[in-house]
Amino acid sequence: MRRFFRRLAGVVALLLVWEGFSRSGVLLKEYFPPPSEVFVQLWRMLGETELLRDLVATLLAWLISIAVAVLIAVPGGLVLGSIPLVRTAVGAVIEFLRPIPAIAWWPLFYIIIEDGPQTKIALAAYAAIWPILFNIIYALGDVDRGYLETARSFGLSRLAILVRVKLPDVLPFAITGLRIAATFALLVVVSTELVFGGDLGIGVYLIRYGEESGRMDIVLAGAVLAGIVGFLSNSGFAALQRKFVVWSPGELR
Repeated sequence: MRRFFRRLAGVVALLLVWEGFSRSGVLLKEYFPPPSEVFVQLWRMLGETELLRDLVATLLAWLISIAVAVLIAVPGGLVLGSIPLVRTAVGAVIEFLRPIPAIAWWPLFYIIIEDGPQTKIALAAYAAIWPILFNIIYALGDVDRGYLETARSFGLSRLAILVRVKLPDVLPFAITGLRIAATFALLVVVSTELVFGGDLGIGVYLIRYGEESGRMDIVLAGAVLAGIVGFLSNSGFAALQRKFVVWSPGELR
């Protein structure tokens, strides 16, 4: 409870500073409306069927992109982390691809996949792969050698060592990578909607009713909504880790 109230105090302090700067004129109210107006606008928006439809579209694209990233990154990380020869062979390619922003691939993905939710899902999955992949690779490389030697002395096979020794040690790192990946995926989904548009999504809603009409209260309300989704996602993964990964619960940040 003490941690919760500290976090709450930080949020309240930020909102009060924002409110004060906006009301005093230090920040132009037309560009930075106070949070009291932003949250009223957000509450009104949540009562609109159109926003809820756009929100569901964004959440579905986000969840699918995370699932795709997990299906690619987990086995890829296990292979690369367990087989040095494979890691060496593809390491240069991975290091070349990793720094490229997901948004930069949009023209190519648009040509290959065509317009639609598939494009933003593919871009978000691309961004989400790397945190999971590298967390697993590095975690496999840091497994305590004493555990491995003990397992070998008991005659465990490579597969048994992977399942019973390495995976439990890697799981906390994989969940941490998943938490980071979920944030990246959400950023890319909403950014793709904002920059390139589409039929449905939070970003499309903000362009349609916020930016085109100069309603910054709508834009900021949408940003707050995306932030709330990201916060709940991170807190949810952290809570799952604390509950099920009891040997390395981590912190609920």
